[in-house]
Amino acid sequence: MTGRIRTNLRFTFPGGAPLSHGKAQLMELIRETGSIRQAAQRMDMSYRRGWLLADELNHLFIEPVIATKHGGKSGGGASLTTFGQELLTRFRAIEARTAAALRDDLAWMEENMRNEDAACGASDRDEPDQESR
Repeated sequence: MTGRIRTNLRFTFPGGAPLSHGKAQLMELIRETGSIRQAAQRMDMSYRRGWLLADELNHLFIEPVIATKHGGKSGGGASLTTFGQELLTRFRAIEARTAAALRDDLAWMEENMRNEDAACGASDRDEPDQESR
């Protein structure tokens, strides 16, 4: 068997806004590229979607996560604030601790998993539909 079970850490804030691996990746790419547009492009999303996610991050906390500079002759740009860098560092550390805590249980599940071809399409069978709850 070659497949591995992946975990996906997701925090859902009051009001429903999530913080998960996608926003963490966006923050990393903004830090790397200095641009929401380039970060969004690398994630195969529109600039508008990237901007909306960055704006959502900035409204989740009392301090901004991403600083933006409007375009013009000198061009625009974006960067993580000190708070944004701390948030990203903490999020990645929580992911690592979560993976470490689950390592033995995930290994056990992987050892007992059907092969990938047999498991395709089975995900819907594990959960009852909403109407039957």
